Amino acid sequence: MSKICQITGKKAMIGNNVSHSKRRTKRTFEANLFTKKFYYVEQDCWIVLKISAAGLRLINKVGLDRALKAAVEKGFCNYKDIKVIG
Repeated sequence: MSKICQITGKKAMIGNNVSHSKRRTKRTFEANLFTKKFYYVEQDCWIVLKISAAGLRLINKVGLDRALKAAVEKGFCNYKDIKVIG
């Protein structure tokens, strides 16, 4: 699975390391991702999502069901990509 948030769609950005002498080399800025387990009340099951810190705040603000529906609508994830545990 790639390093993309399933809720917000955040992914790695490319930028420069800038040394003291202003020499620039390429680097990547990775998203702050972690795997988190949620209880999905509407489906009565546990699911595992790979989300960023901003995605976790969004779930806390609007709720898991509404955040998942918005992510699927925007194309960040599909329901078949979500890992269901028992």
